[in-house]
Amino acid sequence: MHLLHIDSSVQGERSISRRLTARAAAAWRAAHPDGTLTYRDIGGEPLPHLDPVAFQAQTTPPDQHTPAQREIWEISQRLVDEVKQADVVLLGLPLYNYGAPSSVKAWVDHLTVAGLSYDLATGQSLLGDHDFIVLASRGGGYGEGTPRNGWDHAEPWLPHGLSLTGMKPRFITAELSLAPVVPALAELIPLHEASLAAAEKEIDNLWVPASAQR
Repeated sequence: MHLLHIDSSVQGERSISRRLTARAAAAWRAAHPDGTLTYRDIGGEPLPHLDPVAFQAQTTPPDQHTPAQREIWEISQRLVDEVKQADVVLLGLPLYNYGAPSSVKAWVDHLTVAGLSYDLATGQSLLGDHDFIVLASRGGGYGEGTPRNGWDHAEPWLPHGLSLTGMKPRFITAELSLAPVVPALAELIPLHEASLAAAEKEIDNLWVPASAQR
């Protein structure tokens, strides 16, 4: 068994999404002591964003690539191979300015490449055989009935962004993470703590048999 663990937060040790992915990775390793792990920090070491060279690399036959296009193609190929080799993919997904970090968008752009992650002629997806778990964090509350319901554009976007690849994320989310650090939100701290505890409990049960879950 092999785990691909990806972080995208730029907040280092203060990051809730990193805290959640670390907890999930630890739970996975406890359940799979002989398993192997690949770690990628796209928040600390961002991937090249989609630019004219990258777009041309994705739309030009590989045997016609320029050196610059070949370099970008090889990055995409490496990222796709990381997913292909994994039984489980963990992605930390914080919410920045109501959307996904640009590093996650770049990762998705590198994965969504004809000939690597899907067959252009048939539309067949090539990355669908993985358990894809997204550990999301949000500074505010965006649920139904809240003033900013619908303002979270990261969680609805990701399944669509990766749809050609066949990857289907399932989300575990902790919200109101700004409550402990923004005085105006202090009254929401209990809701934040409850949301975080619920996310942690769901993570702890990910690889526990249903009969043993607490």
